[in-house]
Amino acid sequence: MSNFSGQIRASSSLMRRLRQRLSDPARLLQVRFFTTTEGSRPTIVHKRSLDILHDPWFNKGTAFSMTERDRLDLRGLLPPNVMSTEQQIERFMADLKRLEQQARDGPSDPYALAKWRILNRLHDRNETMYYKVLIANIKEYAPIVYTPTVGLVCQNYGGLFRRPRGMYFSAADRGEMMSMVYNWPAEQVDMIVVTDGSRILGLGDLGVQGIGIAIGKLDLYVAAAGINPQRVLPVMIDVGTNNEKLLKDPLYLGLQQHRLDGDEYITVIDEFMEAVFSRWPHVIVQFEDFQSKWAFKLLQRYRNTYRMFNDDVQGTAGVAIAGLLGAVRAQGRSMIDFPKQKIVVAGAGSAGIGVLNAARKTMARMLGDTETAFDSARSQFWVVDAKGLITEERQNIDPEAQPFARKVKEVNRQGLGEGASLVEVVREVKPDVLLGLSAVGGLFSKEVLEAMKSSTSTRPAIFAMSNPTKNAECTAEEAFSIVGENIIFASGSPFKDVDLGNGHIGHCNQGNNMYLFPGIGLGTLLSGSRIVSDGMLQAAAECLAAYMTEEEVLKGVIYPSISSIRDITKEVAAAVVKEAIEEDLAEGYRDMDARELGRLSQEEIVEYVENNMWIPEYPTLVYKDH
Repeated sequence: MSNFSGQIRASSSLMRRLRQRLSDPARLLQVRFFTTTEGSRPTIVHKRSLDILHDPWFNKGTAFSMTERDRLDLRGLLPPNVMSTEQQIERFMADLKRLEQQARDGPSDPYALAKWRILNRLHDRNETMYYKVLIANIKEYAPIVYTPTVGLVCQNYGGLFRRPRGMYFSAADRGEMMSMVYNWPAEQVDMIVVTDGSRILGLGDLGVQGIGIAIGKLDLYVAAAGINPQRVLPVMIDVGTNNEKLLKDPLYLGLQQHRLDGDEYITVIDEFMEAVFSRWPHVIVQFEDFQSKWAFKLLQRYRNTYRMFNDDVQGTAGVAIAGLLGAVRAQGRSMIDFPKQKIVVAGAGSAGIGVLNAARKTMARMLGDTETAFDSARSQFWVVDAKGLITEERQNIDPEAQPFARKVKEVNRQGLGEGASLVEVVREVKPDVLLGLSAVGGLFSKEVLEAMKSSTSTRPAIFAMSNPTKNAECTAEEAFSIVGENIIFASGSPFKDVDLGNGHIGHCNQGNNMYLFPGIGLGTLLSGSRIVSDGMLQAAAECLAAYMTEEEVLKGVIYPSISSIRDITKEVAAAVVKEAIEEDLAEGYRDMDARELGRLSQEEIVEYVENNMWIPEYPTLVYKDH
């Protein structure tokens, strides 16, 4: 009887709580609109004992509670002291600090690699803890798991490989990919980053070792965007390599044959795309570090049928646009003045052309989005590649660069001609912005930077955007010391701020793709958009450009601190969701259908995004036999 009355009391208190929630309209909104915070549900596991400790997805190490140790047959397999996550992190950081002291006087590259190794070992043991450490120290560790150290990791990946992470599809797997995708254990995959290793950063063809870049990018998807780490998949498509050193290396892990080309190459990528979208219809695929000749072709081939984008073409472009708009604001002008900027671009590869196309579209939009506006925006750019200034006289011009070839009459009036050198172009054009996407370290020589002093801008901008650090067109120190302290400086890899004396600081802005791609991916996922449209990419770039306060941009700070990356990503994702709704592309996600999405206010969209970001907290594990 007493048990029955206890049940009545419990159910009446439940009814009371429900009535309270229903009488509060704000709470009602939450009940109706938002799913459970990502990652906070109990997790059903089908393994126990040592199997759990050897599984990085579920392992908590010394943080398993005594109840869980009993439930999962772990009692006696761990030291008896139950540690909090804070204590675990403290132990891990102490280990890292010991390394720091021992390596203080050593060369910096092996030190960065040693740090990567220690972090990677943690990743192999305990995913939740790894992401907790990464998020808490994102400013310090982003350069270790991503640029510039990831370049070093890819170059040495053969020796660093310990346990597989991600999937490898090779030319030898043709005809098998549809069944291969079922070898991956996750029933749901939200995000794939895929590379063919043909142009890793500015390091060239690294073949199968390029998987390091896909792993690094997905670490940032988890840390910055809160994509659940159990639903990400790094992929390497190995179609061979043209790197002679790797072809002769007996320890190389990939196919030792020259790269496939033409239709044979396309067939492999087609089969891969069909296979992954067949198993995971809602997955988003980010293409990463494909050489220019394929980057554009594959983007055009798939972008209207699959949820995919190319980070080098579209992500780099978005970050550059945000920086260019920030540079206009730093001159004390409105972003709407962007179409008046004269821009010299050094580099006409996939990143350079991607930025040019996006900048031209942005200018055209500001000028009324007409055919005439699009045409007139073209005249704001001067493109210089390895052969010099590109004009209409250029033989065998790359079709992607063709729209930006200068008219011969125009350049002759300026005293320039086909193939004019970068220094000549800068001297004659006197640009507002010098933008480097060439992958040629030191390209902005003393002469080129001297020529920038004659810029007609009140505050010229120098963007040395090539990665990794050794490929930067110039350093922050060179730019400030030669051109003067009244410049805006941005780079792709991190540089330290420059002390200009008299208490003045030359701010070095890192125009890193990590400001945008996690938000683009998360926003696409949560909107359920069928494709990643130009408008969604534009909304992401404009959101990033507007993120900085007036006070910050006037000091020359045009990109935010990486330490606030989760907040930036949340705002960028919300802007992408909003644009997808406006373009009628949104189809909803999980319990939120397209109609409900369309009814959300700006604040509710941000809240919806935040509630769907995974947080690295140990879930309660519940064992269930198969």
